[in-house]
Amino acid sequence: MPHSAPCRPPSARPRATATATGLLTPSTLPYGRAEDVLCWLHGDPAQGLLGWGEAARFEVSGPDRFARAAAWWDQTVARFEIDDQVQVAGSGPLLFGSFSFEDDDRSVLVMPRVVLGVSAGQAFVTTVDGADPSASTQPLRSPGPLTWSDGQVSDEAYKKLVAAAVTAIRSGDLNKVVTARDALARAKEPLDVRALLARLSARYPQCWTYAVDGLVGATPELLVRRQGDLIFSRVLAGTGWRGGAAGSGRENPDDAVTAFLTGSGKNAEEHRYAAVSAAEALGPYCAELDVPDQPSVLRLANVVHLSTDLTGRLARPVSVLELAGALHPTAAVCGTPPPVAAAYIRSAGGLDRDRATRGRQVGWTRPGTASSGSRCAAPRSPGARRGSTPAAASWPTPYRKTSSTKRTRSSPPSETRSRTLNSPRFAGGSQRGKQPLSTVA
Repeated sequence: MPHSAPCRPPSARPRATATATGLLTPSTLPYGRAEDVLCWLHGDPAQGLLGWGEAARFEVSGPDRFARAAAWWDQTVARFEIDDQVQVAGSGPLLFGSFSFEDDDRSVLVMPRVVLGVSAGQAFVTTVDGADPSASTQPLRSPGPLTWSDGQVSDEAYKKLVAAAVTAIRSGDLNKVVTARDALARAKEPLDVRALLARLSARYPQCWTYAVDGLVGATPELLVRRQGDLIFSRVLAGTGWRGGAAGSGRENPDDAVTAFLTGSGKNAEEHRYAAVSAAEALGPYCAELDVPDQPSVLRLANVVHLSTDLTGRLARPVSVLELAGALHPTAAVCGTPPPVAAAYIRSAGGLDRDRATRGRQVGWTRPGTASSGSRCAAPRSPGARRGSTPAAASWPTPYRKTSSTKRTRSSPPSETRSRTLNSPRFAGGSQRGKQPLSTVA
């Protein structure tokens, strides 16, 4: 049953303060529960956002949860008096969100009381309601050795799930379906989520390292980013391991892994399904939408992915939450066709995706970014965390190229446009109401 929990807005006319900040590192976050910290980091050195405290919170479910979340956020921001002296991505009022895979599960949006950020080399801090922006002085704590065990789905049960999925694909009902499993890790010492975030950010700088409502992870896939009227989406599907043969002591050379991926009909077909699905979801919103004919290769520390970057120009103003809702669930976490794949996942049993946190969307908005949580963990006390990871079962079928693989409007069909998406900066403004909020460098 769709529902929304009452939001907790800031008290009337609080005093807001702001100070400068330096390098962005998870060690500046307060030590405590995973649910109490917010994180969005990318690159080396890391840029992005760290937050804590709750100035406002909204919980919602139902098929219209994205639209209701966007409406709540517009109403919340309208109550603030904004003093944004920085005018970069992430400065000013900010919202972190975690959206469920299933319609009837809980989605959560949090407006933090403190945000430390670095964007385009500019460091800033935003405070609400007189919050203290002082960084933590507690050192990062190692969790000690980990012991692993099965989660909801055992090895044998998972093999049966994959076999059943392949059978369903061969029957013609599906082109692709994404199965998933989880694992339970127990730490010897209390788990310091800041240390986990710091390690993920350092090891995977090409990924977006995140923490939202207790969900922690690092994902190389970017569901959608909007900057002004420009949008960007990174689609990943098709994976090769860089680890080499078991026990060989050698990594596969990158060119060998790349050759395997690009020469694999199964991986190429799987990737085309994902890219076309994203293009079809974003196309109705765009005056121009450019999709490369061939994927590129994205190399991470442990794997290599086939990657397609979609770029577009919006035909009308639209929030990143609405775009995220149009894309969800993606082929990367569900399958194709998405409604058929989603129905199969529900009927097949196995992993409860929202309980295991698999397949949720996470991100921030102002105007914002959304990503898909396909590699994630949910730290729990005492000393345990549950993680989940996907596997795609697909069976190649003849592929019919459609106009959505390279869609342009207001331009010749043969033309492919390219543009730099990180050059625009968010325009500032003053929205007067009850709540003063300041951002300074």
